[in-house]
Amino acid sequence: MLDQPRQDSPGETPEAVLHRVFGHPGFRGRQEEIIRHVMAGGSGLVLMPTGGGKSLCYQVPALCRPGLGVVVSPLIALMEDQVAALRQQGIAAAALHSDLPEEQAREVRRELAQGALKLLYVSPERLLLDGTLDFLARRPLALFAIDEAHCVSQWGHHFRPEYRGLGLLAERFPAVPRLALTATADPRTVEDIRAQLGLSDSPVFRGGFDRPNIQIAAAPRESERGQLRAFIKAASDGTGAGIVYCGSRARTEQTTAWLQADGHDALCFHAGMEPAAKREAHRRFARGDAVIMAATIAFGMGIDRPDVRWVAHLDLPRSPESWYQEIGRAGRDGLPARALLLYGAGDIALARHRILESPAPEEQKRIERARLEAMVSIAEAATCRRRILLRCFGEDGPEHCGACDVCRSPPRLFDGTVPAQKLLSAVLRTGRRFGVGHLVDVLRGRVTDKVAQFGHDRLPTFGIGKDLSDQAWRGVARQLVAMGALDVAIENHGELVPTEAARPILKGEQQVMLRAETLREAAPRERAGRGTPPAMAGDPLFDALRAWRKREAEAQGLPAYMIFSNETLASIATMRPQDAEDLAMVPGVGRSKLERYADEVLRLVKAQG
Repeated sequence: MLDQPRQDSPGETPEAVLHRVFGHPGFRGRQEEIIRHVMAGGSGLVLMPTGGGKSLCYQVPALCRPGLGVVVSPLIALMEDQVAALRQQGIAAAALHSDLPEEQAREVRRELAQGALKLLYVSPERLLLDGTLDFLARRPLALFAIDEAHCVSQWGHHFRPEYRGLGLLAERFPAVPRLALTATADPRTVEDIRAQLGLSDSPVFRGGFDRPNIQIAAAPRESERGQLRAFIKAASDGTGAGIVYCGSRARTEQTTAWLQADGHDALCFHAGMEPAAKREAHRRFARGDAVIMAATIAFGMGIDRPDVRWVAHLDLPRSPESWYQEIGRAGRDGLPARALLLYGAGDIALARHRILESPAPEEQKRIERARLEAMVSIAEAATCRRRILLRCFGEDGPEHCGACDVCRSPPRLFDGTVPAQKLLSAVLRTGRRFGVGHLVDVLRGRVTDKVAQFGHDRLPTFGIGKDLSDQAWRGVARQLVAMGALDVAIENHGELVPTEAARPILKGEQQVMLRAETLREAAPRERAGRGTPPAMAGDPLFDALRAWRKREAEAQGLPAYMIFSNETLASIATMRPQDAEDLAMVPGVGRSKLERYADEVLRLVKAQG
């Protein structure tokens, strides 16, 4: 812990706290409106995209209002990172959770009893203990902030049962403002959050879900390693990090291994790892190294690192909310970032099968199916992907965003009714017992051992598809699975099975429009440019500042971005401040950091002329 972090005086204006503590010249978006509402004692729900500045919406009023600000957070790593960042800003903050050593827990309780803390981060299960609630009831409270509030909803993508008990805060502390915050919630989840937390009569502040700095792309998974290699080469800037989300623990380990063999500094993260190994992987990622993290969704919430330059998914996410939150790890600094989704027909079929076999109530299954189909529509989109994604959150974006692969290179569509009929006919005539590989052999007229064994070279469909390549036929099959005309028998060996939706296609009653670009490049070409500020391109001062920041972060045991962000370093390199007064004008340099680091920063500026 740092020596004697400040408590901020109640009565100070939000604008003064924003500038003095956080070093920002002004509020963004709806921050000021939300903060004024909380300052007046109001509660509410904040929907704001990752990187949109949600934390300031409760940190600033907590510092301005009398009493202790209590922040409920679902992950220990997230709490510890945020507390470390706040103490760098000179704020008296601490965390209380189940993994805290008893000696440190006693120290936190002592500071609380003495009134020495201004912000307390606490896990929901620790907060709901009678002893904690009784203690809080005896002292003045500035507010409650419930972060990652989608965890309270059974419809949310990271539902946490322990969050359900937070509804009692409205009963036990009716006069204390409660602010729930999330970056991802569709309309149904929003209403469930409000009902569970007693916020039905409180306003919802929507900050907009669009993250225009993230270029999004999706492609059929055809040559996974080659596609990912091409994407990493195009998206990496050499300084930031990247994340590869995998659908299983085994895939994370396999992906890590071949990335390492390719010469990348790659790490693995999944729930089955030893706790010490997970902590070390998270520590390496958080401290600012230019690493690649191959992970399951266990590596989700709690990633505060601002310079993640890219996120790739090797498997289809289960919902737009999940995908949006995971790609939202990229570009939190507002600089250009990229996201790539690779998917296959098997992903879609497996996800549908899991929902079907789930013990969940039918209503929940129906909602999960609808979310999956929304995700499939994004993956197979022939129009702007960003617009389809935003519609999942109740927003209507522009017809052409200009920053997704579909807008940059619109796909051609063709009347694929005849190819669809040929493939469906092959499925039926071979007895609904074979996967796509065998069906392609039949359509292309190949007399393989398997084709000869079953006599499929004597079928009317044998050889009727020589006009299309193997890859094209696989594309037709994938799109028919996506539109629900074919299913994949996951429980057996991946056989393609027609559904009721195939009947009107076979009868010629329904036209099938397919993407014509089945032979297009596996990984879309990316625009030139890198997600770095202009000052990062070989500027000696910027390089010197980064080297100093790394040494300083290692000495304090902190992630590098908690000292100064890349954006702040770039501003320093551009503005070349000559004294402390000049340095105080740089965005991101608050009073506490000015006092700590001004001498070293100004020395580096002077040394570089």
